[in-house]
Amino acid sequence: MNWKTGTRLLFALTFIALGVIGIVSGKFAPIWAGVPKSLPDRQLLAYLCAIVALAGGAGLLVRRTVAPAALALFVYLLVWTALFKFPLIIKQPLVEVWYQTNGENAVLIAAAWVLYASSAREEAAPVLRLLGGNTGLRGAYFLYGLALIAFGLSHFAYLELTAPLVPAWLGAPVFWAYLTACIYLVAGILLVAGFAAGLGAALAALQITLITLLVWGPVAARGHLSAGNWQETVVSWSLAVASLVIAASFEGSAWVIWRNAAAPAAT
Repeated sequence: MNWKTGTRLLFALTFIALGVIGIVSGKFAPIWAGVPKSLPDRQLLAYLCAIVALAGGAGLLVRRTVAPAALALFVYLLVWTALFKFPLIIKQPLVEVWYQTNGENAVLIAAAWVLYASSAREEAAPVLRLLGGNTGLRGAYFLYGLALIAFGLSHFAYLELTAPLVPAWLGAPVFWAYLTACIYLVAGILLVAGFAAGLGAALAALQITLITLLVWGPVAARGHLSAGNWQETVVSWSLAVASLVIAASFEGSAWVIWRNAAAPAAT
């Protein structure tokens, strides 16, 4: 099993788990947060999200159904973000946290987009061809880069919330919070610019994975998670897996000049 296939399967299992969480609990899994409680048929929407996550994850497990499953997740996540997350920026454009929460969804959208772009067939409909191949990959990397920039700015804007999350044994929490912010910004800029984008993706994937393991791993291991800690842990895991999918998509391709290269082989 190669690196691309491994990350795809991990992404698939993550969405299957999110679907199971939604069906068992009857509530929105953490990645679907943001639905107004006053929304009609809110319960039905929660089950729809669970079914989409479960079916999409299952589709990603089988190589021949990767493209349609990834496309379905891409479209659903995109529409979800447009309906329930992006309006927060429209209402309060100077509040940084709304860019961060949109960025979390953008990472998942970018990962699904990468999986589709890497596996879509050339004979697809014209509108779908725009989402596939190198054009699709460039769009996914650009979106991912914007999300990382939002994460970096959030670390600066909410230092008083970020620094206390640094494990005590590391010491110097303010230093680590600022370093994390800078790495996000650098990685995001590289991906947006399309220069050394593979390096940016690798840096981001490593950082998000370490944050998940070092910050939220111990919290989960202690058990008895609060609602807030449960949401942060699940979201952080999902972002880590999505970031690994994106980083793996650069395997075997140029890190600096990649735009004219052939699209990566299907995973």
